[in-house]
Amino acid sequence: MSAEDANTAPIVVVGAGIVGVCTALYLLREGRRVVLLDRGEPGEGTSFGNGSIITEEAVVPVQTPGLLWKVPKMLLDPLGPLALRWQYLPRLAPWLIQFIGASSPQRVEEISIALRALLRGATAAYDPLVKAAGIQDMIKRSGWVSVYETDAGFGAYQPMLELQRRRGVKLEVLPAPELRQLEPALAPIFKHGVFYPDVSYTVNNFRFVQELAAAFVGLGGTIRRETVSGFERSDGGVSAVITDHGRTACEAVVIAAGAWSKTLTAMLDCRPPLDTERGYHLTLPSAGVSPRLPVYSTERGFVCTPLENGLRVAGTVELGGLDKAPDWRRAEVLFENASRWYPGLDRKNETKWMGYRPSMPDSLPVIDRAPHHHNAYLAFGHGHCGLSLAARTGELIADMIAGRESAIDMAPYRVDRF
Repeated sequence: MSAEDANTAPIVVVGAGIVGVCTALYLLREGRRVVLLDRGEPGEGTSFGNGSIITEEAVVPVQTPGLLWKVPKMLLDPLGPLALRWQYLPRLAPWLIQFIGASSPQRVEEISIALRALLRGATAAYDPLVKAAGIQDMIKRSGWVSVYETDAGFGAYQPMLELQRRRGVKLEVLPAPELRQLEPALAPIFKHGVFYPDVSYTVNNFRFVQELAAAFVGLGGTIRRETVSGFERSDGGVSAVITDHGRTACEAVVIAAGAWSKTLTAMLDCRPPLDTERGYHLTLPSAGVSPRLPVYSTERGFVCTPLENGLRVAGTVELGGLDKAPDWRRAEVLFENASRWYPGLDRKNETKWMGYRPSMPDSLPVIDRAPHHHNAYLAFGHGHCGLSLAARTGELIADMIAGRESAIDMAPYRVDRF
């Protein structure tokens, strides 16, 4: 890097989803020059669609004990809550082996401890960002409720409830009459509920990212719509980011490009086992129901969230990579399930979406310095917790770049843990 570059170079954040935007904002708050690069507009990727939940209770990983015996069903039922596309199996096999390996009781316990350490304070981490953007009213601190249609489903989830209790998660088991009082809009088909008070949601997750990105620009940050194609390297670090628009010298670089981070990190001689869980959603602007709070089901693998632009029905996991076309039958399953909860749902002007959750085999993100480059930082692989952990990740990356010691043990989130 030239002397001129060293004096003027910004920190470059690659990826303008919720994780990248929050990281850029936290760096900007520390007086850094920051440039945010993305091939699309802020929030147009995976951050465009999700359940809009910010949760501190998600200490149960996707992979849980007994997963190995569920793999045949994943292959045979393409519309199940957790499904695997046959055609993708050869490419997914190494990731899947690690995914299954992370489902032992001991690993699940360890992973839940690491998840809890990250999630604690996740909502508070947003406070300075939403205040700076003037959008405090976009986060609703309502809690959410998990519902169970059968005694068998509730019974099967008891070990996970005990896991949550061991992590100190606040929860209240509700009998059917109390569940109906909490959420009168639900059909009277549920036998059990569990209320989690420390859960929030944003009333429009896409607008939320856009507002934060606008605040970033208003505070002096720069956003450029460019596609990253490589990096210049010198003296054990990254000296510039190369894009389809040219070269940007940098003091440091942060890779926060979601499921596309795997390609970028390979350019830095780093190859994490990152893959994608494809998720689907429907948004019903004229649903005809107004739930008081988000409602989700571990039995059926989806959530219903009341947004400013309609009822969001989101969820399921499909392991199928980045290239296959969406299977819109999965969106139909979401509607059928939601219709059981809220009979008479109106589908007028509905929209549907499919996106790519960037996921590591152990359900933990990568928040780390790149092994071979002293000024390259990694922030991806958040799976179902991208919105929940974005601001928290921004805090931690800002600490790393500033040389501050983290308040939590960062070893579980190292990129070389596999």
